[in-house]
Amino acid sequence: MIKIGILGDIGSGKSYVARSFGYPVFDADKEVSKLYKTDKKIFNKLKKILPNYFPIFPIEKHQVSNAILDKKNNLQKIVKIIHSEIRKKMKIFLRNNKEKKIVILDIPLLLENKINNKSYILIFVQSKKTEVLKRLKKRKNFNQNIFNKFKKIQLPLDYKKKKSNFIVRNDFTRTTVKKYVKNITKQILKWKKLS
Repeated sequence: MIKIGILGDIGSGKSYVARSFGYPVFDADKEVSKLYKTDKKIFNKLKKILPNYFPIFPIEKHQVSNAILDKKNNLQKIVKIIHSEIRKKMKIFLRNNKEKKIVILDIPLLLENKINNKSYILIFVQSKKTEVLKRLKKRKNFNQNIFNKFKKIQLPLDYKKKKSNFIVRNDFTRTTVKKYVKNITKQILKWKKLS
């Protein structure tokens, strides 16, 4: 099984690129939302370390936002709890898709949390900063302060780009993304055949 990790800035179109491959996608953001809504164990862990922010279950998005904005190290505390659970979910996903030729991993802190290993093929999604900000501001719950805090815990984009095997220059048009995805898939399959 070929594991492809998608890297890039917040709002660069990583999830769209991930879905464009047409292979099973592990979407960490979706999994996190599910955990907040359905996992009592996660709620209890968060309530224990941050009791002022998580009074009742299920966890609401604004409670998470308030915790992140209130104190500098709250984001790290939340990420630590959530990511150990995301790792477990990813293992289940990989087990369930072990017969598939390719799987796509759309995990925002893939490198930061050392989830990847050497065998992963990394694809960096590059988009214009102005375009990214324009798109982020259109999001219903966009908050510049939260965006800045997440940026602080992420590795520099240049580093991620250097680490990547391929680059998708996303101009947010379907035809461009499709062309890149098609070429990359062809190269990866050829490459794997040779190795």
